[in-house]
Amino acid sequence: MITVSNAAKEHATNLIKDENKPADTFIRVGVDGGGCSGLMYNLEFDNVLKEGDQLFEDNGVKVVVDRKSFLYLVGTELDYSGGLNGKGFIFKNPNATRSCGCGESFSV
Repeated sequence: MITVSNAAKEHATNLIKDENKPADTFIRVGVDGGGCSGLMYNLEFDNVLKEGDQLFEDNGVKVVVDRKSFLYLVGTELDYSGGLNGKGFIFKNPNATRSCGCGESFSV
């Protein structure tokens, strides 16, 4: 399961509304190879399910993960920070054994 914090819910909901996304829009999260730690997070808005996708709903937000990425992301919380150290979505991933300084890549 992927969970969504209140801050992430609020920011995602506002972005979907501000960008006039369709009502069936969800957050698609995934993992690709790359970055300084070996794996990088991906996050985008989407409204088309693909074969093998897993759909979760938490805190009123729908999150979709492909099968391969789910293995790396199970138990992750999607959060949002608007602080002085940078704005953006944050992955609080209990599976990551190491993360880079910017928080955009990790290893397991």
